[in-house]
Amino acid sequence: MKFAVIVFPGSNCDIDMYHAAKDALGEETEFVWHDTTSLEGFDAVLLPGGFSYGDYLRAGAIAHFSPIMEAVKEAAEAGKPVLGVCNGFQILLESGLLPGAMRRNENLHFICKPVKLNVANNETMFTQGYKANERISVPVAHGEGNYYCDEETLQELQANNQIVFTYEDNINGSVANIAGITNKHGNVLGMMPHPERAVEALLGSEDGLTLFQSLVTHWRDSHAITS
Repeated sequence: MKFAVIVFPGSNCDIDMYHAAKDALGEETEFVWHDTTSLEGFDAVLLPGGFSYGDYLRAGAIAHFSPIMEAVKEAAEAGKPVLGVCNGFQILLESGLLPGAMRRNENLHFICKPVKLNVANNETMFTQGYKANERISVPVAHGEGNYYCDEETLQELQANNQIVFTYEDNINGSVANIAGITNKHGNVLGMMPHPERAVEALLGSEDGLTLFQSLVTHWRDSHAITS
């Protein structure tokens, strides 16, 4: 399986994401610069955290105009896994690949600490390695992680099982404690916590590694030769 780690000016978690996919997971991984126009040959797309374009205007607002985003949309439409973490999640919201919007944390402070998450849906390609309602530990690091959507959108997310991760304690004021959601097809996941920073015991948790392993398992199962 071959992963693309998209790098925007201002990305600062791209190396962490590369380490998770390449070293911890052991899969082929390449950095892809934001002005690239094709993701041909890649099986999954990873949008890392950071401050793309300095978060000018608002987080992710400029990055979603980058040339690479058309290729990301094409990959999503083709059913390939697309994972956006933190600023990556914000970019997915700005690009319309996920519903809702992101606001500043309710307390207006930057939050950087490990948090407990509940695996609200373990039946996605990203979470099939977790148990239902499993409690995991993954760090957050954001000032603008207060997920918002209107009541109609929230009902759709709940009805379609698109809410994948919720905070045990609502650290930022997000609607319905939401920490991560997918699109309707389940192949685009945005989440504020950083699974790439929880892939080995040295980092304090290995709970994030299960997410990446789930993707590889799903990909191998879907590409298995059965006859």
